[in-house]
Amino acid sequence: MAKGKVAVWVGTRKGAYSLTSDAKRRKWAVKGPFHAGNDVFHVAADPRDPKFVYALANNGWFGPRVFRSSNSGAKWNEVAPPMMSLLKDRKKNEMGGSEAGPIVNLWHLTPGPEDEPGSWFLGVDPGMLFRSDDRAASWAPLDGLNKHPTRPKWNPGAGGMCLHSILLDPTRPKRMYIGISAAGVFRSDDGGESWTPKNHGVEVSFQPDKNPEVGQCVHKIALDPANPNTVYRQDHDGIHVSHDAADTWKRVGKVLDTDFGFVVTAPKEMPGEAFFAPLEGMSRLGPGGQLQVYKWSEKTRKFTPTVKGRPFPGDLGTHRDAMDSDWLNPSGIYLGTTTGQLLVSPDGAKSWNEVPYRFPGIHSVTVAPAA
Repeated sequence: MAKGKVAVWVGTRKGAYSLTSDAKRRKWAVKGPFHAGNDVFHVAADPRDPKFVYALANNGWFGPRVFRSSNSGAKWNEVAPPMMSLLKDRKKNEMGGSEAGPIVNLWHLTPGPEDEPGSWFLGVDPGMLFRSDDRAASWAPLDGLNKHPTRPKWNPGAGGMCLHSILLDPTRPKRMYIGISAAGVFRSDDGGESWTPKNHGVEVSFQPDKNPEVGQCVHKIALDPANPNTVYRQDHDGIHVSHDAADTWKRVGKVLDTDFGFVVTAPKEMPGEAFFAPLEGMSRLGPGGQLQVYKWSEKTRKFTPTVKGRPFPGDLGTHRDAMDSDWLNPSGIYLGTTTGQLLVSPDGAKSWNEVPYRFPGIHSVTVAPAA
């Protein structure tokens, strides 16, 4: 990989794009679109070998598809989606009496542990999790979650019953977290074999039972890189933080004018700090026509706005996978909008710039070392 060079992969309503820059992150080379015309929900480069890149493409005609590149996006090949293994058996199963499949959309990819180089985890709608150990050539369902006893209580959010967040604890090889809308956060301590709901303290405004075991509409979660017991959570019903590995949650966003939103990221070189971009709940747009990114500090227990003035005019919104951060110092933070702007801060959110390229509406933004 190229030392100090950054690659940003962008999934959009009309294909995927790659951007590369040096450590200054001021000028960007843009390539694409790849998979033109497809809804690309997520693109992920393998941090263990960044020349391998994966894209999740969803298409009304051709269905959900997985693409893999072994040369940084120069050439792509379609590989097996998990759908085929599900559709072999459409009879009634243990999932609350519902049928297996069909998979509606492919949502999110997360690489497995460092010492398992071919491993990947894939989250889909309807709220299912799969694992591959051969670089996405085949997939196995994780039935501890897919047939969870609470599943009859899960309900799709406005975007479907999407499994959109998959986190691996870097200090505990067997600990994982997932987020499903609208089911909540679940944790596994045995590598994905079994799962426990972890939603205590997160109220649900839209259900008769305000404190259910499951049913929370979590939009995104992130681990603190310095202390993975600290988990940041953006829900339909506010911004929450846990300090005990998601056993309990406390809502911290009530001090903001609105703490509804979709995105959250926690940069590696900014321990104890996380970034959120709240939206108005009904419009899904930045409050007052201005997209604001807030920095949360564990030390001060306060939010600080990072976008000064009104540099990005217009009604901007975000999707849940559209913010990420890099490993450099100072930290780079990247935010994509539903109207195609890619906003970049190369200095830990002290300043923000817009990449001078208008993309289709952005679904996801992921950062990796340039191969």
